[in-house]
Amino acid sequence: MGQRIINNYDDFEALLGKLIGVSDYVQITQDQIDKFADATLDYQWIHTDPERAAKESPFKSTIAHGYLSLSMLTYLWFNVVDVRNVKMIVNYGIEKLRFQQPVKVNDKIRATVSLNDIKNLRGIAKIQVKIVVDIEGEKKPAYDALVNFLYHFE
Repeated sequence: MGQRIINNYDDFEALLGKLIGVSDYVQITQDQIDKFADATLDYQWIHTDPERAAKESPFKSTIAHGYLSLSMLTYLWFNVVDVRNVKMIVNYGIEKLRFQQPVKVNDKIRATVSLNDIKNLRGIAKIQVKIVVDIEGEKKPAYDALVNFLYHFE
């Protein structure tokens, strides 16, 4: 589908209730999982011990931290849109986040994004996007959420 170009508030507003786009798939590797464990000090074996996970985990492999897959939102979002003429973007919050299925090592995830709401706050665009992150080859998504951003256009 390619990146959707957004130049201003009106471009966003025209997408209200519509699909903005679908990102490319990105693979989650053990190296990413291990680095995330180092960054967050979360070394639970289901994430960092492939041998033990193969034997004891119901998934038969390590799984990504839920917050690692959530942290991929920025990359996935910017894979969908190219917002131009912006002075600053602020992550404003996440609502109704539901983890539905773990992301196993080497799984590929992607995001499907639609515009759920938009408000003009004195020249700042407050947008809320519905993001569903699915796992290649799986029926249930990894998670879905309503994600809020503030776009300060020039």
